[in-house]
Amino acid sequence: MILIVGLGNPGPKYARHRHSVGFMAADVIADAHGLGPWRVKFEGAIAAGELGGDKALVLKPQTFMNDSGRSVGAAMRFYKLAPADVIVFHDELDLAPGKIRVKTGGGVAGHNGLRSISAHIGPDFRRVRIGIGHPGDKSRVHGYVLGDFAKADESWLAPTLDALAAEAPKLPKGDAPYAAAVGARLAPPPRPNRPPEGSDKRPARKDDGASGAEGAGTALGDALKKAIDT
Repeated sequence: MILIVGLGNPGPKYARHRHSVGFMAADVIADAHGLGPWRVKFEGAIAAGELGGDKALVLKPQTFMNDSGRSVGAAMRFYKLAPADVIVFHDELDLAPGKIRVKTGGGVAGHNGLRSISAHIGPDFRRVRIGIGHPGDKSRVHGYVLGDFAKADESWLAPTLDALAAEAPKLPKGDAPYAAAVGARLAPPPRPNRPPEGSDKRPARKDDGASGAEGAGTALGDALKKAIDT
């Protein structure tokens, strides 16, 4: 069994915040694979089902971001899971929008949700980092992460969430298979083959060669005539 955790803040006010992209991923995964119905348990909303033939739970802690670990720890202990069975989807400032990184363990990089989870279950859980980009100045970070996605973000946000959900059955197989499958879905299509350099030059016309031969023949005839006359 795996426990998928989407991080965010509860309530309509926060639903479109960049900080709640983990909630968005959890919703899309549950919808795409028929997990549910959602129930209230472990201070969160939880849905159950299967992914890739393995039992799976999707949890959205309703404790607000800074106390997410309470909900995650309670669910993990109840189902007798290890930290390696927990997969946390969360926003990542240090990745460009739409970029995905998957890893197990590590630090929290200032993310209060990860800090809370680490405090309750230790650092050795799996993480799916969803890039939201950085506003460019540290003083703007708070307002940026607690602000809504812009309309322009839809061009990468929807395909990214769809890819994360479509490949979710690979989550039980480990970080590498899931990361590779998501990366392949998000890779830009290959460019069409371009003709070799210079191949667009106009080929010589048949009559070009004929004109050259005709000119050469005329010159040769003139030379012979001159020699005879001499």
